[in-house]
Amino acid sequence: MTKALERREKLRFDLILAAERMIAERGLAGLKTRDLAREIGCANGAVYNLVADVDELILRVGSRTLRRLDQALSTAESAGEPSPQATLVRIALAYCGFAAENLELWRALFEHRMEADKPLPDWSIDDQLQLFRHVYEPLAALFLQRSREELGITARSLFSAVHGMVALGLEQKLVAVPLPALRKEIAGLVRAMIDGLIAV
Repeated sequence: MTKALERREKLRFDLILAAERMIAERGLAGLKTRDLAREIGCANGAVYNLVADVDELILRVGSRTLRRLDQALSTAESAGEPSPQATLVRIALAYCGFAAENLELWRALFEHRMEADKPLPDWSIDDQLQLFRHVYEPLAALFLQRSREELGITARSLFSAVHGMVALGLEQKLVAVPLPALRKEIAGLVRAMIDGLIAV
């Protein structure tokens, strides 16, 4: 790699890190390319020599967030009783904990919207789909007779239920729930859903 390419890659990495810090501090709406350019020491227009557009920059930050979330869920998987039910509860609680500790970066994963005619790049889709293995694999161990498609739907349904509780529970409004109570309710929800699925 030439010196010029090395400098460009370093500046690009600095840009993504600066965007990550800015989103963490200000939220997605507070991301300003002019401020980013000033922070990394380049002209405002030079930002678009490092990434295609703001969408790519936000998705690159999102990929870093998803990798850290993946690590948190992997740690939770191996942190206790290996039964699928217990594993799913730990994963759900780890998801809640990650969201609470990384609130603005976590919110940005769901708040960011691409333009209607602009598809998500494949690398971003892959980053997102990788996370479903944490839910899919314990479900596959529990429900051996279900097809991949059925398990995929169940995994997405379980994730949606937990995500909805986390999103509403962490709202800093009337529906906010204290974190210890939210964790208890999430654990109860996951156990009840699994018990219900087993009983069907």
